Amino acid sequence: MPHVPQIKIPATYMRGGTSKGVFFRLQDLPEAARVPGAARDALLLRVIGSPDPYGKQIDGMGGATSSTSKTVIISKSSKPDHDVDYLFGQVSIDKAFVDWSGNCGNLSAAVGPFAISAGLVDASRVPQNGVAIVRIWQANIGKTIIAHVPITKGAVQETGDFELDGVTFPAAEVQLEFMDPAAEEEGAGGAMFPTGNLVDDLDVPGVGTLKATMINAGIPTIFVNAEAIGYTGTELQDAINGDADALKKFETIRAYGALRMGLIKDLNEIATRQHTPKVAFVAKPADYVASSGKRVAAADVDLLVRAMSMGKLHHAMMGTAAVAIGTAAAIPGTLVNLATGGGERNAVRFGHPSGTLRVGAEAALANGEWTVTKAIMSRSARVLMEGWVRVPGGAF
Repeated sequence: MPHVPQIKIPATYMRGGTSKGVFFRLQDLPEAARVPGAARDALLLRVIGSPDPYGKQIDGMGGATSSTSKTVIISKSSKPDHDVDYLFGQVSIDKAFVDWSGNCGNLSAAVGPFAISAGLVDASRVPQNGVAIVRIWQANIGKTIIAHVPITKGAVQETGDFELDGVTFPAAEVQLEFMDPAAEEEGAGGAMFPTGNLVDDLDVPGVGTLKATMINAGIPTIFVNAEAIGYTGTELQDAINGDADALKKFETIRAYGALRMGLIKDLNEIATRQHTPKVAFVAKPADYVASSGKRVAAADVDLLVRAMSMGKLHHAMMGTAAVAIGTAAAIPGTLVNLATGGGERNAVRFGHPSGTLRVGAEAALANGEWTVTKAIMSRSARVLMEGWVRVPGGAF
């Protein structure tokens, strides 16, 4: 029988923050995949190696974790005063599903470097030496991200001495500004606190009534207190990811939180919304040993946070969730803020399974509503491989 040959598509495999993914220029995709729809989803699933009932993504570029099952499409921006449009696709590992409902804050750090190297940023905006300011339109959530990309001899500088917990080797620092980060989620009316409250009583059948801060900032996130669900906030991945009952509990919290936030109209819809919202639990500072063996002292952090991503405890912290943490920490009375000891603050350092991370946010109360003009954090990014990714020609 005849066999369809493979096709090759220009692509770049990049690390951004504590994630990595396959980056494409929109213009390089096959014509059928240049627009949203079934063909694009099928192509990206095949590139990453999903759906995989074995959960390994052996026959694709994915790494079988939420942090490594990611795709990015970049194009010259259609928006005024922006350089590029950035579209993120979170690829399910075991299901034939690409979730377009949110951003990836970690891979946001790689968008500016990729865009410059791929010729998508006007050369006049790139200095010979210094820092290039790349204005990014985040198409999933309709927000602006400003990336500060170091440039040396006219090219993106990738090596450096900036260290990021959760990433093995140092690299060049890329500072990100997430402008007006309150996510405009359908059904949530664009409100930072869709329930209208800083803290709610969230009824979760089989779990109980939990105090919860539900916020749209960076990415929709449900924060609960660690002690209320039987944890200390010092947990590492193995403490939760090997516990089927714990994973079911977190997914139930996520489903009822999403319903309360107006992100879904029916509990059954949560199955088609794996990427958002996130669930995180917070605790006051405590000593613990990070996954690398590094000791984190209570005095090193303002609070502890652990977050779930795609049904598993994240090995570090999602960048978008870090924005939510920084935003919530800046607003007195949220569970995140209370875990820090309360009061006003414009930056927070929190402990996560791989170490610590600092994020800043500028919050203000106007007409009885909280607004955040921007959240700021530093990540790093690096090209791991570039060339072509190959997929069977009949895959999409």
